[in-house]
Amino acid sequence: MDSPTGPFLALGAALSFGISDFAGGMVSRRRPAIAVVGVSQACSLVVLLAVTAVIGVPAGYGWLPWAALAGLAGAAALVLFYQALAVGTVGVVSPISALGAIIPVTLGVLAGERPAPVTVAGIVVALVGAVLASGPELRGEPHVKGRAVLYAAGAAVGFGLAMYALARGSAHSVAATLVGMRLTSVTGFALAALATRSIGGIRSRDLPVLAFLGLADVGANLLLGVATTMALLSVSTVLAALYPVVTVALAAVLLHERMRAVQVVGCLAALAGVALIAAR
Repeated sequence: MDSPTGPFLALGAALSFGISDFAGGMVSRRRPAIAVVGVSQACSLVVLLAVTAVIGVPAGYGWLPWAALAGLAGAAALVLFYQALAVGTVGVVSPISALGAIIPVTLGVLAGERPAPVTVAGIVVALVGAVLASGPELRGEPHVKGRAVLYAAGAAVGFGLAMYALARGSAHSVAATLVGMRLTSVTGFALAALATRSIGGIRSRDLPVLAFLGLADVGANLLLGVATTMALLSVSTVLAALYPVVTVALAAVLLHERMRAVQVVGCLAALAGVALIAAR
């Protein structure tokens, strides 16, 4: 399980995660985070069900508990992440959420993974780069920053657990795990919508962008799930956690946000980390 293709797929996941987070952050400025996540994931579930109806899923249910955990953890993480962006700044939220990769890395090592020394160095440099690329910000109103930190920390834990559970489920079946993830999360959001009798003000004109958001997210999970079957979990998850680099780049290009010096350093460090991992 050490194919050179795995890291490339993980980097593709980072690209897709970054696009998804950027788009989701924009939509969450005008719609509730829980509605954005719920409807976008429902859109992606329709596509997943159509695909699996054609390709089928393997026998056995070893993927099921991991899919349920990934669905719950991932959905909660996204809601917390978007909520954190609503009350805080990207410079506070993104660096903290990017640290979620520490969880699968640690669990992978505890499970017996032994990356080469140069790979370990690459993992550390890449993770530091992801945090710096987010533009760490230490200023702001204390009570606002405190809420943002709390939400972002919860998102980090959720993202980390979701990555690990996705990897464990993908060892049985990537497709089945993705479907199980979405069924779990969408069921939870549907129950919440029924209980509140609301879908958060989502309108038909919002559906195209929400569908795109859901497909980008599920595409990222697909790439990461396959990557973990071809490369070390510790390597795949750290490379996928480089999504802040993509988000920052999109903000610079599309929103004309000027990159700060620390963000430039972070992007360069992330690239250096990738190079070290590739040189293993």
